[in-house]
Amino acid sequence: MRRHPEEGYRLLQRIGFLKEAAEIVHAHHEHFNGSGYPRGLKGGEIPLGARLFMVADVYDAITSERPYRSPVGHDEAMAVIHSGIGSHFDPAVVETFLTIDRVALESIAEQYRD
Repeated sequence: MRRHPEEGYRLLQRIGFLKEAAEIVHAHHEHFNGSGYPRGLKGGEIPLGARLFMVADVYDAITSERPYRSPVGHDEAMAVIHSGIGSHFDPAVVETFLTIDRVALESIAEQYRD
C-alpha cells in the first residue's frame, strides 16, 4: 500500500497527457505536518493539487464501502477531515472543502460511487 504513490507516479510519467497529474499522485499521501510518505514533504512543499486531492480522497475512502469496513456518513467524514487540519491536511484546503454544500457533495459522491 505504501508504494502506490511511487508506482502511480512512475506509470503516469510514461503517459504524455498525464505527466502533470503524476506529481499529484506521487504526493497525495504526504501530510501537511511532514509525517506522510513517500518523501516526507511538508506544508507548501506538497503540490496544491495533491493537497486538494488528499482531502477528496479521504472523504471518498471513508464514505465508501470497503471489504474491511462499512462506510461512514457525511457528518462523521467531515468530522474526521476537520480533525486532521494542520496535521494531515492543509487548513485552507479543509476550510474550503467544508464549505461545499452537503447535498452537492453527496450527489457527486453517489454519481461516482464504485
